[in-house]
Amino acid sequence: MVYVFLANGFEELEALAPIDILRRAGVEVTTVGVDTQTITASHKVVFTADTTVDKIVLDDKVDMVVLPGGMPGTLNLENDDYVQAAIDFCVKNDKYIAAICAAPSILGHKGLLKGKKAICFPGFEKDLEGAEISEKAVVCDGKFITAKGAGVAVDFALMLAEKLVSAEKAEEIRKGIQCQ
Repeated sequence: MVYVFLANGFEELEALAPIDILRRAGVEVTTVGVDTQTITASHKVVFTADTTVDKIVLDDKVDMVVLPGGMPGTLNLENDDYVQAAIDFCVKNDKYIAAICAAPSILGHKGLLKGKKAICFPGFEKDLEGAEISEKAVVCDGKFITAKGAGVAVDFALMLAEKLVSAEKAEEIRKGIQCQ
């Protein structure tokens, strides 16, 4: 099970690419609205999440949480106690945490990227406290997967599929969607 958190102001591509690719890979994905089930993304597209943060269950069925970037979506995620609890659960239970664009800053502010390779949207590097800033667009270091931004959302999503299912499945999906 993967929880994809959606907060008002999130970047559409950074959430939808992981949702789509992971579902193609056969992974159970639940979209989780912060504060409400109806979320307005950064480009004014309105989404209805599957559930809300106060109704999620953090147990051994959770394999990953995904934090899309965008502004003010990233700030809204960071300021939510339920999102923070989900991140803490993943760290404590050795589960994946995936963050893209500005969202890796949430992990940096918590000190979780110290000594890890990571990437983010240009200009947020200072927020990745203690991280080794990578030149790659998508980086996996242990259970932390970070990505630069919307332009690499499909590559980010394929990395998530690779880690949760297999490299073969990710490659099958890559070919199926005509991604070079």
